[in-house]
Amino acid sequence: MEKFKSGFVSLVGRTNVGKSTLLNALVKEKVAITANKVQTTRTAIKAILNDDNYQIIITDTPGIHKPRTKLGETMINTAFTMFSEVDVIMFLIEATSNEIGRGDRRILDKIKESNKPCILIINKIDLVRKDKLLKLIDIYKNEYNFEAVILISAIKEDGIQEIIDELVKILPEGPKYYADDEYTDQTVRQMAEEIIREKALKFLNDEVPHGIYVEIEKFKERKTTKKEPIYDIDAIIYCLRESHKGIIIGKGGNLLKKIATYSRKDIEEMLDTKVNLKVWVKVKEDWQEKENIVNKFKLK
Repeated sequence: MEKFKSGFVSLVGRTNVGKSTLLNALVKEKVAITANKVQTTRTAIKAILNDDNYQIIITDTPGIHKPRTKLGETMINTAFTMFSEVDVIMFLIEATSNEIGRGDRRILDKIKESNKPCILIINKIDLVRKDKLLKLIDIYKNEYNFEAVILISAIKEDGIQEIIDELVKILPEGPKYYADDEYTDQTVRQMAEEIIREKALKFLNDEVPHGIYVEIEKFKERKTTKKEPIYDIDAIIYCLRESHKGIIIGKGGNLLKKIATYSRKDIEEMLDTKVNLKVWVKVKEDWQEKENIVNKFKLK
């Protein structure tokens, strides 16, 4: 009989390398929001891969960037704190790199300190020539004894099975930590907040997204007059400035309406039921420096 493997994996990389896209592809469910903006992932989101022979718990950590606020520092600390608590590290880099940049160097140094088994995953391989890829592989192989180097295109889901096979090979024998039908440790409330933030990130221009966070104030199930289930959800998008509030709301409330409409559709799909979603925008200056808010993004 095949031995059951289980364990914990940290997925780390700079901002915008495709970590959330890779995580969703691995688990075949939407557990992490994706947007072409830096700092999309703020917390350590767990995805659970279940099979008859293994259970792999992968944490998508916040992208490594130069922190400018207490929130930024918390995000970086969360990413690196994970290293001491996992069995394997997955280091995701971009195929378009010519060298080890400052952000990747910082991650690599932390991996060396941890001395943990590490898989180097090179994403976006469809964007570069093979000879360039080989040079990049050589540069990284000279730096650390990686368990494997895997070439992928996360967006096309190429190379996903190779990653799973390699993780199963490395992970120890162990128990099931989560039930078979669980694929994330996030609550539906947290996932709904993240869905709303994802839509806001997609529709807003560049200067606003870093300064928003979403909080759900009401999340209640009830029956309609036709006795059908429906969720009433009230959410607030907090921003840093009054001028940002105007941008988020948009002319005649159009942008906020768009954010709410697209969010509602995704939340309905997640909950498999109707949703009555109301979204407001409020200004909360310097929330990125406030301890009670920043604590929400710390490693739990």
